Amino acid sequence: MDTAVKPAVDGARAGGRAPRVLLIFGHPRRKSLCGALADAYAGAAREAGADLRRLDLASMAFARDVVAPSINDQAMEPDLRAAEEAILWADHLVLVYPTWWGTYPALMKAFLDRILRPGFAFAESGGLTGFEGRLGGRTAHLITTMDTPGPVYRFLYVRPGHNAMARATLGFCGIGPVRVTAFGPVRKSDAAQRDRWIARAAKEGAALRGAAGPGRTRRVLGLAGAWLRAVRLQFYPMTWAAYALGAVAAGGADALGAAAFWTVYAALFLIEAATVFVNEIVDYESDICNANAGPFNGGSRVLADGALSRRALARAALGCFVAGWALAAVAAILAPAPALPWLAALAALSVLAICYTLPPVRLSWRTLGELDVALTHGVGVPVVGFLLFGGAPASALPWLLGAPLALSILPAIALAALPDRDADAAVGKRTLAVRFGARPAVAIAAAAVVLAAAAAVSVSLRGSGGSAFAPVLVPILLHGALLVWLLARLHAAPPGPARRIDGILVCALGYMVWFAVGPLLYLL
Repeated sequence: MDTAVKPAVDGARAGGRAPRVLLIFGHPRRKSLCGALADAYAGAAREAGADLRRLDLASMAFARDVVAPSINDQAMEPDLRAAEEAILWADHLVLVYPTWWGTYPALMKAFLDRILRPGFAFAESGGLTGFEGRLGGRTAHLITTMDTPGPVYRFLYVRPGHNAMARATLGFCGIGPVRVTAFGPVRKSDAAQRDRWIARAAKEGAALRGAAGPGRTRRVLGLAGAWLRAVRLQFYPMTWAAYALGAVAAGGADALGAAAFWTVYAALFLIEAATVFVNEIVDYESDICNANAGPFNGGSRVLADGALSRRALARAALGCFVAGWALAAVAAILAPAPALPWLAALAALSVLAICYTLPPVRLSWRTLGELDVALTHGVGVPVVGFLLFGGAPASALPWLLGAPLALSILPAIALAALPDRDADAAVGKRTLAVRFGARPAVAIAAAAVVLAAAAAVSVSLRGSGGSAFAPVLVPILLHGALLVWLLARLHAAPPGPARRIDGILVCALGYMVWFAVGPLLYLL
């Protein structure tokens, strides 16, 4: 097996699946020697067990020239979006094209100009070159025809097309190793010689035989891992704590053992999962441009990395949403209180949650996403739990418990958009950080920290259930002071491109815990 294919095959074996091969055909004419070579390679690769997709550039609809001042400012046509997904999906790229005037045709160059964009194919870094490739883990094979004799092309011209493609283009984007198979001189070849070249191309495709991994268990585990990433489990504990806070406030400690409690929580979990999957689909344009994705921002990247397809995520979102409401219907039978109030609250919560990114509402794209998350998770979720266990719809208690929590959530959500702001701005997503700028967004986050602490103090002074904040007021004030200090330093930092702020995000997420877990433990 050739050295260019072997890393892709090894990676596929490790995941227990066939290698994913993307063949990119760059000749303007399908009926050509290059076309025959591409057909031979593709047919043999599929027979060998490879999972192969093909892009015929001549049949794709996209503007050939970059006309915007920045490539990321130019709208991406649907065919290019599909090509991006295919590249992210692939383990191994096979580019088939003729060598004209020492390098590849204008069609191939136009495709590369449009597809290899900052944030998708590479990003700025502090390394030696100032850039780093973002398509690492993939290998490539160039299959090309030429009229120039091999020794002349290698030693006199110093392989300009091969070097440009393998080093300055694919290698720059992190793809490697890159193997080259050149056939020529074509103009002096006869039919028998061309048949031998076509057979050689088929042999290259057949080299993938045996790459399909035999381990079904590994394949299932790999797919399960992708879905776990997509669900983003790190955000669900706070949903549970907020929901439990409302339920315990109305039904006491016994609420946590009730079947209705866990049935409705399962419904909430599935509705939140549906929301996350929709976010992944709608935010794809931003995610593939994002050089600062982290554990708390930038999405799960299962779509951007090609681990899951858009169709699979869409089906999962619909399935989770329907299943969530099916569980809510079951809970209506089990619930200890009338179903209408808490079902109405759950319906309002579901609409606000799913419309966070779902078109045409797309609240997160209209500078309303941060407020949406704060209201749904800080107030909406506790209200559902409170009404489920017989709390009076007119009671102020869930709002008194939820308002400080909602304010404590706002800083983390506002800050999570800071590393994403360049990518979000490039695709028109208007978060707080994009609409008002980084420093105003930091100031808003700091103000929300102070308001959350003030709200907890104010609610505690009212007594009754609101005094649940009293035992954690000191930690709230100390943690809040630390977070405000960190935000002041961030606000004073010189302006520059977006960057990750994982440490501050962890501190902001930890601040929320005092407002949910602290009162919950007090009420228990």
